[in-house]
Amino acid sequence: MTLPFEHPTLPSLALAPMAGVTDRVFRDICRENGADYAVSEMVASKKQLWQSAKSSTRHADQTEQAPRIVQLLGTEPEELVEAALWQQSQGADVIDLNMGCPAKKVCDVAAGSALLGQPDRVEAIFQAMTAALDIPVTVKIRTGVNTDNINAVDIAQMAEHYGLKAVTIHGRTWADKFQGQAEYDTIKAVKQQVALPVIANGDICHPKDAQFVLKYTGSNGLMVGRGAQGYPWIFREIRHFLTHGTLLAPPTMNEFHEVMIRHLSELETLYGAALGYKIARKHLGWYSQSLPAGTALRKEFNRFENTQAQLDLINRYFDTL
Repeated sequence: MTLPFEHPTLPSLALAPMAGVTDRVFRDICRENGADYAVSEMVASKKQLWQSAKSSTRHADQTEQAPRIVQLLGTEPEELVEAALWQQSQGADVIDLNMGCPAKKVCDVAAGSALLGQPDRVEAIFQAMTAALDIPVTVKIRTGVNTDNINAVDIAQMAEHYGLKAVTIHGRTWADKFQGQAEYDTIKAVKQQVALPVIANGDICHPKDAQFVLKYTGSNGLMVGRGAQGYPWIFREIRHFLTHGTLLAPPTMNEFHEVMIRHLSELETLYGAALGYKIARKHLGWYSQSLPAGTALRKEFNRFENTQAQLDLINRYFDTL
């Protein structure tokens, strides 16, 4: 299988893995609106957590459109290999290693971007994963632990040495969390030092951002995270701007209506009636930022405690526009 980021000339556009956001429902919607691929929410590598309620919705599923990319979180090479082999047996096409998450509960156990401070462990993980798997392995990292310890080039060179197929870099350090502005000099430096595909990530919220980051870094593709929340159409808008140099018209209110109804309905199918309406609230909050009288809509929406009442409100809202 040729992966989107391996295209010799066309930059790939990807949906970033975001815990509690980029579930199967949202991944499907983003792909249908221009994302070349989407990475699953992170799954813990510890075997006892595989079948937890949270993880059960995050495993590889052969009904999902390929490439099916499962992101694993962990610190022990043996655990990661075991989890990856199981995901491979379930239909995963690619395993992505999470070395970029800055969340405290992740980094407190030395996982996610905290691993960047342990290059020997990173090397052991890369070596074990590529030796054990028949499918490609990729990694998502940050630029380093902090501004005094920028080591993305070293990690990327290590990834290339052990045969990983791509590295995605968020332009902040672990210490930065999501504060300040992403920087792209480190991503550019990595691209100049390795031959494997480099995907740039961080603060890509508009087609013009995408064009700048792509040209500045020379990267093979872009990964969009927060810029897609409540706005899955960003991928088709970026592709149009990169291809034609003009801004595509924004989605119509009918498109918003159709996508929101589908999204909220499928959240209930995926998570069940007791949880679906709660998860729907944060997605509605993001959608509402692009809608007229969105704040009032959000406040009323959050009063309801079942999906059908939420759907009825959305229908009434768009009927009045």
